[in-house]
Amino acid sequence: GIEYIDSYVFNKVEQIRFNSTVGRFVGYTELGLINAEAWNSDAGILGQEQAQLERFCKTNDAILYSAILDKT
Repeated sequence: GIEYIDSYVFNKVEQIRFNSTVGRFVGYTELGLINAEAWNSDAGILGQEQAQLERFCKTNDAILYSAILDKT
């Protein structure tokens, strides 16, 4: 299957991540936890991230998959 991950990194430290398999944001720092709680309760932000799997990943999977196979 395909998994979409959107990570927010500051000073080489991952603060927060959206994972399409989990379906929500997960915070890894104090600020990341605060943002994850806020973003997970905002249907617009959460819906936009969830739609990326369909919009980007599944639209381009054949192209990306063939590019990977060409390198192996």
